[in-house]
Amino acid sequence: MSEIQCTNENKMGVQPVKPLLLSMAWPAMLSMTINALYNIVDSIFVSRISESALTAVSIVNPIQMLIIALAVGSGVGVNSLIARLLGAKEQNRADQAASTSIFIGFFNYIVFLLLGCFFTKYFVSAYAPKGSEIYDAAVIYMQIVCMVSFFLHVEIMLEKVLQSTGNMVAPMVCSLTGAIINIVFDPILIFGLLGFPEMGVSGAACATVFGQFCSMAAAIFIVIKGNHLVRIQIRGFHMDWRIVADIYKVGFPSIIMQAIGSFMLIFYNMILAAYSSTAVAVLGVYFKIQSFVFMPVFGLNQGAMPIMGYNYGARNKKRLMETYRFGLLLALCIMALGLLLFQLIPDVLLGLFDASDEMLKIGVPALRIISLCFLPAAFGILTSTLFQGTGHGMLSLYASLLRQLVGILPLAWILIRLGGVTLSWASFPLAEIIGLTYSALVLRWLYRKELKNL
Repeated sequence: MSEIQCTNENKMGVQPVKPLLLSMAWPAMLSMTINALYNIVDSIFVSRISESALTAVSIVNPIQMLIIALAVGSGVGVNSLIARLLGAKEQNRADQAASTSIFIGFFNYIVFLLLGCFFTKYFVSAYAPKGSEIYDAAVIYMQIVCMVSFFLHVEIMLEKVLQSTGNMVAPMVCSLTGAIINIVFDPILIFGLLGFPEMGVSGAACATVFGQFCSMAAAIFIVIKGNHLVRIQIRGFHMDWRIVADIYKVGFPSIIMQAIGSFMLIFYNMILAAYSSTAVAVLGVYFKIQSFVFMPVFGLNQGAMPIMGYNYGARNKKRLMETYRFGLLLALCIMALGLLLFQLIPDVLLGLFDASDEMLKIGVPALRIISLCFLPAAFGILTSTLFQGTGHGMLSLYASLLRQLVGILPLAWILIRLGGVTLSWASFPLAEIIGLTYSALVLRWLYRKELKNL
């Protein structure tokens, strides 16, 4: 009887935590690493056009981060809610949340359709004079990635629904499909290979959105053909605003938390642009390279969050905290490897982007100094996942506000005036130490107040 009962139980509540987390995390870690790789490859190909083209893409990078922030942040709310409802055995509400996610994805797209149509030129003109090579390339790149972001918004919602049920392989397949298509078509469309026209920077944008379309198509196929723990209903669906409110209880803080990174980069670029356009390109390159380190940790989060959410809903403190501790250990190991890489071969990493002497002069110390934030960042990321998985998204939001707006930007503004561009990079590790202190204190408070008594 007990064996039959375990068989019918959701794996997130019964399987040993360490192998469960590894089995759920590795598909997301792999897919997000591949996504980081194609972001790097995208910029590598663009850098072969010119440093101005690379700077143009770097200017638009915060807007791409903002698109991801809205899509993934909403998806985090969906993921957390569905996992908690499944843990509490509320199947009907879990199905309702899954269906609601598709409509949320559509409304998210409308935001960026309007942004791409009406605000692109105003945004780019803050960084480059109208008519310049940088301005023209940035405008066309931003218009394409914003106005054709529909595929990304829908695909991410479908990924998060699947992840919330413990299915991590299907989302990996979707992400890999888009990433591979993007990598293949980047050089074809940028340089005009195999009979295609030479499109330059706009070709990079088109390759990106075509990859997103292929990811969405794969996700729709998997959802329609597969047998999943939740059901998505489109025809005859009626919005339950209580479900929407429950999604954004976690999702809205997550959106703001991720969007903060975009706004931080927008204003940091403004600070740097007054000193050097090459420094703007260096910061853009850093964020591309560091994604190869951070994305596996974010993939680890995607595996950990549904386990945390399920066991929080099931009031199983032991499994909840074991997931957090093991996830933190894995995150620290990944970040330590990244730190070693940035300290030993920053010139090699920059050389991938056809770095000029000036870019190497600015970039080598930049990579070494900024990467000092990696280890404390591991603690902050996993602790924020615990906050989100237990329905306390606002605690994660406060951590991001403290690090990136209260920490990085004011510190960068002060340090660049004291010691120039090189000293300004120290704002990253200093702000991360502030964030670590906050997360440790709040985690202790939350454990004593709530988690201890589960």
